[in-house]
Amino acid sequence: MSETHTDETVRAHVFVSGRVQGVFYRASTRDAARERDVDGWVRNLDDGRVEAVFEGPEEDVEAMVEWCHTGSSAAVVDDVDVTYEEPSGESGLRVRR
Repeated sequence: MSETHTDETVRAHVFVSGRVQGVFYRASTRDAARERDVDGWVRNLDDGRVEAVFEGPEEDVEAMVEWCHTGSSAAVVDDVDVTYEEPSGESGLRVRR
């Protein structure tokens, strides 16, 4: 019998660049993460990018990373930079200012 690791908690730290501010990217990210029961946070950066952290089962976190490549319907994503880190126990998905 093989073990599945889909329940293992992972953490992805994501930076999204393109036209991703002022297009409901953060709110859409929050909603998409909540649908997948992924925890973490999302915020705008002064340089025009969006930064996000996702924690949860590997399959769900990967789905959120993939989601970031498209984002909200009004967004134009140029690049998604992902770094994997040790989970820190995020709870819920918050939009930071």
